[in-house]
Amino acid sequence: MGTLGTAAMSRMDDRLMWFRALSAEDRSWVGLVAQAGIAAFVEWFQHAGEGRPTPSIEFFGTAPRELKRSISLQQTVDIVRVVVEVVEAQTGDLAAPGGEDQLQQAMLRYTRDVAFAAAQVYAREAEARGAWDARLEALIVDALVRGEVDDGLHSWAAALGWTSSPVVVLAGQTPDDDPQEVIDALRERGRRSGLDMLAGVQGDRLIVIVGGADNVAAAAKHVVPRFGPGPIVIGPEVNDLHAAASSARAAIAGLRAASGWPDAPRPVHAEDLLAERAIDGDAAARAQLIENVYLPLIGTPLLDTLATYLEQGTSLEATARLLFVHPNTVRYRLRKITELTGYQPTEGRSAFTLQVGLILGRLSETTVT
Repeated sequence: MGTLGTAAMSRMDDRLMWFRALSAEDRSWVGLVAQAGIAAFVEWFQHAGEGRPTPSIEFFGTAPRELKRSISLQQTVDIVRVVVEVVEAQTGDLAAPGGEDQLQQAMLRYTRDVAFAAAQVYAREAEARGAWDARLEALIVDALVRGEVDDGLHSWAAALGWTSSPVVVLAGQTPDDDPQEVIDALRERGRRSGLDMLAGVQGDRLIVIVGGADNVAAAAKHVVPRFGPGPIVIGPEVNDLHAAASSARAAIAGLRAASGWPDAPRPVHAEDLLAERAIDGDAAARAQLIENVYLPLIGTPLLDTLATYLEQGTSLEATARLLFVHPNTVRYRLRKITELTGYQPTEGRSAFTLQVGLILGRLSETTVT
């Protein structure tokens, strides 16, 4: 058995490049596993006249758990193949006179069961790893939703192989399918599209984190079909996973407030729901509206022009009369308002957002006073 084990190690060193690249410790463990497998075969073969039992594959337990992460299933098959070739080459010396066929048939049966045993070992490892990855994924999604971002988040993400940026978060309703099937389908879709995806089901809410998308709209197309009916909200794009908590907050706040805009597109960006989010009590949306709408206009004639224009039902002539200016002056000021705020007063949806921004700005000044 010692001679066979040494011969197997020598042949693996000659034929398997990946084996030569292993550390000395891992090479030693592989040798011990090979020798244990040969010893188990000899022990099993000795029971030929006693109703030979099913071959034992306990020798796989010789290796430490870390070795299974260093060596793939395909490499394990390579090891088994080399050991079989070494033993077969010495069948004439090992078998009793006239027992060569019996030894070869026994080897075929034994190596078949060893191959199935190896597949079972790696399948169990894969299942355990999959369950662990699922728990890590749930922890990451939950931490981002609750805004509890620390160094542990990066460690969890690194364990899942997450390296992508930028990052965007989508929130919507959970479909009627099994939650784990939904998450598995999203992972598969991410692999096919070259995107990193993390997903979590929280009650009736599905949260999906997408990384590595050059185009948010294109990335959303891969994700939207997996949501249930109802609105889907896309949070703002952020640089990395550590900053994704703000994207998650905006997406979830938008999902809560989306019913205030029944005709919203699907999916809709959280920033397009700033007015509804602010009315619903989202402090971040209120602060953003004040910063985007009120502060750029305060202290200028543009603020009075906008307020009068909205109060007069967006009538250009009525606004000009009340302000004692020419209608072209009003037009010019409205264009300036669009340049400063990004919202166009003559468009209904933008006018509504501007109106909410003005009200919030006035209330903020009253509160400060």
